[in-house]
Amino acid sequence: MRINSIISNKCFDKNDHKMKVTIKEIKYAISVSKHLNFRRASEECNVSISSLSSAIKNLEHKINFEIFERNNKKVIVTSLGREFLFEAKEIILKVKELENLADASSDSLSSNISLGIIPTIGPYLLPIVLPSLKNKYPNTNLKIIEAQSHSLIQKIENGEIDMGIIALPYSLDRIITQVFWAEDFYWISHIENLQPKQSVKSDDLKKEDLMLLEDGHCLKDQVADLCNVNISSTLNMSASSLSTLVELVAGKMGSTLVPELSLEQLVTKNGALQKAHLDEPSPHRELAFAYRESFKGQKDIQLLKELFYGKLSDHFGRGASAIEA
Repeated sequence: MRINSIISNKCFDKNDHKMKVTIKEIKYAISVSKHLNFRRASEECNVSISSLSSAIKNLEHKINFEIFERNNKKVIVTSLGREFLFEAKEIILKVKELENLADASSDSLSSNISLGIIPTIGPYLLPIVLPSLKNKYPNTNLKIIEAQSHSLIQKIENGEIDMGIIALPYSLDRIITQVFWAEDFYWISHIENLQPKQSVKSDDLKKEDLMLLEDGHCLKDQVADLCNVNISSTLNMSASSLSTLVELVAGKMGSTLVPELSLEQLVTKNGALQKAHLDEPSPHRELAFAYRESFKGQKDIQLLKELFYGKLSDHFGRGASAIEA
């Protein structure tokens, strides 16, 4: 019997309660497969390690084969376990789609939304939009997860989250995007370095003094491509966050480039810094919602786009240079 038949039969057979595989057990197994560690999986599932272990053993008893090989040192997914988990993830995606359908006829946001956001957007966008979001949709339970782009896309594809906010350009497969804002980068330098400028060309930047984010951040690649920077041979320093980069600039360690969205928090109130618009073809990056092609919450995407675009337009006093919502 194929694995999908086993799962389908045992998930929904009302006449065989002893052998019924539950959605909770499937989610537990998916979490263990993701972490290959029972402690981390138990933390993600908000249960004790013993409860998680018992649930997995019970699940394996029901389906009559082991999903995991485990000892005190490591957890390995078995060959049958891999097939089981592939089908299990498909079931969880279908369940989420059914849950989304329940809210589709409403004019309001869904009651539960899980939203991922990358670190170079989240700290600067959320303070602008969250107060209005809470006021307009008080009954929506919004779960926000911060992660780098590659991890965020994986969570969307696996159905761990409904949607994400990412920065384009970024290479994507099987993921749909809808842009809601566009912005440019600004060169940040110490005020003692040179006379203040309104704008600067990428050719005028001293590449050997330029500091960017560490590997894994899409902003690093976007800046490098825009400014024709050879990352492997030119850069002498990197950081894990924009705030760290800006503090390094304030300490006269070099210069950096940051998106407009971050200027108010990171640069404007720091008297040791000056900014100059990067005079290269605009926009330098686009902010977009990313979601699965099968995602049923199109209404949520549209409502969030309208709200985010409106609040950003009000905050920056412009709208024409952004992508229309």
